[in-house]
Amino acid sequence: MDVDQAGPAELDALRAAFDVDLREPPLGWDAVRAFETEHTIVLPEPYRTFVAEICDGSVQGPPTYGLLPLAKTPGDWGHDLDQRVLARPFPLTEAWAWESQDDPRPAEEIEAAIEQVYDHGTIVLGTDGCGMYWHLVVTGPHRGHVWNICGEGAQPFGAEFGFTTGHSGFAGWVEHWDVSKWWWDAE
Repeated sequence: MDVDQAGPAELDALRAAFDVDLREPPLGWDAVRAFETEHTIVLPEPYRTFVAEICDGSVQGPPTYGLLPLAKTPGDWGHDLDQRVLARPFPLTEAWAWESQDDPRPAEEIEAAIEQVYDHGTIVLGTDGCGMYWHLVVTGPHRGHVWNICGEGAQPFGAEFGFTTGHSGFAGWVEHWDVSKWWWDAE
């Protein structure tokens, strides 16, 4: 997974995965650079080129309810948008089931840590409903990885994390969805 340069094969696959008639127009490079400057980040590739040249969202998945335009959140987003700081590193590097009883920290500390997971270092790609959101990490050690964050916890997408056979990153997530129409592997 190369988060600094988009490969032609990745971009071709992304073009093929989203129906032309269901795509929102691409933002263009000036708008992408303005967004990055405003938030003091650089979007990871191939998502960056995808939004600039291919499309900025689609009513077609992934995820189930469509791919959101850059910097948008789903209609059911229950978190304070003013608290989101894209330049602050995404705090996780491994799955976290915050509903588990194993965490010895006080409830207030756990709640603050959960808010950081929702609010820092990611853009929201979309939702599968029921509070299941897909995030693309834009800052921190997992930059370029896609994460599923829901009410029970957060976990990264990609074969190296053991939750799927799909490749990591935005292109791998889209490719896996296009093949399986679900984020985990069907048995």
